[in-house]
This record gives sequence, C-alpha cells and structure tokens, in this order.
Amino acid sequence: MTGLSTILIVVGLFLAGGAYSFSKQKMPKGTVVLLAGASAMCLIAGVMRIQGIWE
Repeated sequence: MTGLSTILIVVGLFLAGGAYSFSKQKMPKGTVVLLAGASAMCLIAGVMRIQGIWE
C-alpha cells in the first residue's frame, strides 16, 4: 500500500462521514450528494491504486 492510496482512502472515509452527518442534520440534498460522490471517487481511486489498476 502506498502513501497516496492511504491518503485517498482516509479522505474518502472522512467525506463519507461528513455526508452521513449532513444527511442526519437535514442539510441540503445537493451538499450530501456532492460529499457522497467525492467520497466514492476517493475510495475507488484508493482501491484501484492498491490493486495496481491505476498507477
């Protein structure tokens, strides 16, 4: 596991927590969707780097 993979996964989990928190606080749906999308992209990129698909 490289440093960038770790950072991407940590940021993705942080954004996922933010999206969950914002949805519980009844924040605007656009903000929650934006955070959830950014979280998914970070997590996918981190996993792809671990698997060696994206270098």
